[in-house]
Amino acid sequence: MIHALLNDELIEKVGGRFKLTSLIQKRWLELLQGARPLVDPSGKTEMEVVVEEIVQGKIGIDYEASG
Repeated sequence: MIHALLNDELIEKVGGRFKLTSLIQKRWLELLQGARPLVDPSGKTEMEVVVEEIVQGKIGIDYEASG
């Protein structure tokens, strides 16, 4: 279990559950296609890497580009 997903702070950080899910899916796909992780991936699954990137503020939703 990824403990950061149990906390509503992460949901509020990105603006809601749907936006969090969308961000996770987009970044996960980027990693699967060969993008470099922005955090140390040692011993972590892709999902854990994505969540850690969000927690550390390394990725987020670009509201100017999406609107």
